[in-house]
Amino acid sequence: MKSIPAPERSGSGAPTPPELGGIRFDRPRLTDGDPMWRLARSSPHIDANTPYFYLLWCRDFAASSAVARDGADLCAYTAGFVRPARPDTLFVWQTAVASAWQSVGLARRMLDLLVADRYRYVECSITADNPASDRYVRAFARSRGAPVRCEPFLGPEHFGGAAHAPEILYRIGPLGPSGSPGSPGPLGP
Repeated sequence: MKSIPAPERSGSGAPTPPELGGIRFDRPRLTDGDPMWRLARSSPHIDANTPYFYLLWCRDFAASSAVARDGADLCAYTAGFVRPARPDTLFVWQTAVASAWQSVGLARRMLDLLVADRYRYVECSITADNPASDRYVRAFARSRGAPVRCEPFLGPEHFGGAAHAPEILYRIGPLGPSGSPGSPGPLGP
């Protein structure tokens, strides 16, 4: 677990960006499944799954996922997994950040902590209507001196008739060492 000092607070008690103070980064626990599901449901670019799915994710994929907490409250998560056929690749399945914590670097910090020089590649899929995720992924790649390769991944035909925008596969790597001074270390076990 990595801690950061407490942020300045506004009169409403909300954190004053761009501070990350008081935020703890950790591996998800089973009890994070419901808050992750609620956060996914409130995020416009995320396809939320069932609460059961997030509970299983917290149990079975905690080692390749991260959460950010403000006190006891979950304020962000990154759910990832190691590709079985490519153990040097972390696939980031979902990243969600509570609206009060957007644009202060939580998503980037979680990805830095997850990668922590353990993977040569990071993959994710993004729809064309999500430019914020595209910018986030490209900024991460630049910070690691890594190229980004994009290719069609999942088209409408893969979604069983459900209305879904095509997913573009982003492959980042090979990754260079973390380039930011004082880069965070890896998350705990």
